[in-house]
Amino acid sequence: MEITASTAAQLRITAEEFDLIIEKLGRTPNFTELCAFSGMWSEHCSYKNSIKWLKTLPRDGKKMLVKAGEENAGLMDIGDGYGVVFKIESHNHPSAIEPFQGAATGVGGINRDIFTMGARPIASLNSLRFGDIKDAKTQHLLAGVVHGIGHYGNCFGVPTVGGEVYFESCYHTNPLVNAMSVGIVKNGETVSATAEGIGNPVFFVGSATGKDGIGGASFASAEITADSAEDLPAVQVGDPFQEKKLLEACLEVIQTGAVVGMQDMGAAGIICSTAEMSAKGKSGMRIHLDKVPTRQSAMKAWELLLSESQERMLMVVEKGKEQAVIDVFEKWDLPCSEIGEVTGDGLLHFFMNGIEEAVLPAEELVLGGGAPQYDRVFSTPAYLEKIKDFDAGSINIPTDLEALAKQIVVLPNIASKRWVYEQYDSMVGAGNTSSNAPSDAAVVLAKPTKKALALTTDCNSRYVYADPYKGAMIAVAEAARNIVCSGGEPLGVTNCLNFGNPYDPEVYYQFSQAIKGMGEACIKFDTPVTGGNVSFYNQSPDGPVYPTPTIGMVGLLETPADKMTLNFKQSGDLIYLLGESRDDINSSEYLHKIVGVEFSPAPYFDLQEEYDLQKAVLDLIRKGLLQSAHDVSEGGLLITLLEKAFTDNLGFTVTADKTEIRADAFWFGESQSRIVVSVTAAEEASFLTNLQDYGIVYAKIGEVTNGELTIEANSWGNIASWKSLYDNAIADLLKNNENAEALTAL
Repeated sequence: MEITASTAAQLRITAEEFDLIIEKLGRTPNFTELCAFSGMWSEHCSYKNSIKWLKTLPRDGKKMLVKAGEENAGLMDIGDGYGVVFKIESHNHPSAIEPFQGAATGVGGINRDIFTMGARPIASLNSLRFGDIKDAKTQHLLAGVVHGIGHYGNCFGVPTVGGEVYFESCYHTNPLVNAMSVGIVKNGETVSATAEGIGNPVFFVGSATGKDGIGGASFASAEITADSAEDLPAVQVGDPFQEKKLLEACLEVIQTGAVVGMQDMGAAGIICSTAEMSAKGKSGMRIHLDKVPTRQSAMKAWELLLSESQERMLMVVEKGKEQAVIDVFEKWDLPCSEIGEVTGDGLLHFFMNGIEEAVLPAEELVLGGGAPQYDRVFSTPAYLEKIKDFDAGSINIPTDLEALAKQIVVLPNIASKRWVYEQYDSMVGAGNTSSNAPSDAAVVLAKPTKKALALTTDCNSRYVYADPYKGAMIAVAEAARNIVCSGGEPLGVTNCLNFGNPYDPEVYYQFSQAIKGMGEACIKFDTPVTGGNVSFYNQSPDGPVYPTPTIGMVGLLETPADKMTLNFKQSGDLIYLLGESRDDINSSEYLHKIVGVEFSPAPYFDLQEEYDLQKAVLDLIRKGLLQSAHDVSEGGLLITLLEKAFTDNLGFTVTADKTEIRADAFWFGESQSRIVVSVTAAEEASFLTNLQDYGIVYAKIGEVTNGELTIEANSWGNIASWKSLYDNAIADLLKNNENAEALTAL
């Protein structure tokens, strides 16, 4: 067939890119070669519209063991001869079309990124965004995504220890499904995604290849439309039991010393793994596609190259040690086929039944090599003018705070996500310490070391929408605050940057400003960005989603005994608010969901103030002066107090320390850099002595009770009734809908 710019356009390659391909090859590509460029130069693989901005993020740190973006996941030193491997990625578009498999394969893919480096995954987290929970489509997506995450993670045997779930109308068509995985590896036993050694054999290991997932990388680089359901074959199908076997086989084969390099076949499948490993090793490969194990007959060369079938790895083996590899995979009853060899010419030669189907220069295909890099135009979004016009004085101050609190505690973004997390196995592996002792971040044992890791995913996307620069800083700060409140010291960041169409100047403004804010905050907290994922085109005909730069952060506890929990411990303990409350209701759940204001500024935030607060709290925890610590976030101070009381059915009596600010701002405002702690009466004097040395604002606002709530001298009843509202709100919403039977079945 004749290959033209029109052919390229059908594969989502622009006319300019088609001309560039011809220039790089010195000829017109054939169809198979054009398909390879389509996958590799897609937004999903090449980061062509984001890489220049990503390079501005802080990417170096004293505890980093590999350079940011150099391997499949970030790797940081935790001491005792071990490292932590972690990464977060999106599976948004597949989950919008087929929520169960989309979410399940997202979990499978991120775990492969961890164990392909030689690390054993020990924990999973997620960050999920959906539309209005009362909408039937949202309920369908929610049920499918949660079921998919639970199914794959539970069967694979890695606990889901934390995450977040938000509901906003902008995610109606395009939900966000971000999956994070964390693993532990012994220093010196990591495996690089590199192809080296001329003549070394190349092995395909894992599940057989089918036609599912073909074109998935390109599919993820386009907007969701009414016709997107026709792209269903671009959604992969996962098998968690097969991945469990692949995990054990890969970790075992590494111990043979036969593995030179290894990479999972994720986005863009075989073409991606062969190109990236070859480019990194400054080598090439000769690959015989007819030797790839398949589960469907008569697959064409381009289908084999682009298939994103799950649970597969590409492995370069030291010549002469092939049998050791074969023996391991035979033991685990997994396909293992020698499909080619490493060459030194920098070219990828793909053969099918002896016929050469494609010849491609590896370096020209990959990010950081020949893949295009663009500077996009950006302009200030028009809606920011509406935000500037917001006047808090126009909002009436509520007089019945108790009634308002009952409205806020059942909001889907505030209420317990028990309906979600109870479908996840959080205890498999016996490393999760947080099930009965909750903390702001999940704390897991870093076996076989004697240390623990604090893990979190965070982003309030409404803050980022209101102010992309400040909102992204807040996302980093909240992640660090959650780590610190749990007794950990923040180590590093992995990010999942979810935005709309990068060709939209207003979307690109959001992206560029968010990168600036994120970078500044990461520098302040000394948390380098070890890697992550950019997901553009999260947009439907209704418009883009909120800009959502999800932060995955890892922190270190020298011993699990350093952990700090969020809950009140006993009646009589004293309650202190660290940090200053302000006359600020901006972008709060109260203002947005109860009052109905769509456009308001981001809440108050000062980076230095936040940094000082976190340093003080971590020091107080290490000195053993705190009984509990929990940060003030969505819902404001009153929700923080309730969440501290729920675990042990304790109550509290509290009074505002600032009568000059609005009552709704004090109790339900979301100004940042505030943490509620409790201390014993015996430790109060020592606690106060230390507080005075930190130079932070603080106030004693009350004390813990046996279960009764008293706010501003008014009785609000027993904690049990509030806990019932909080715990059952989401389940009650899902029961009262036409999909109740289907949701219950899941």
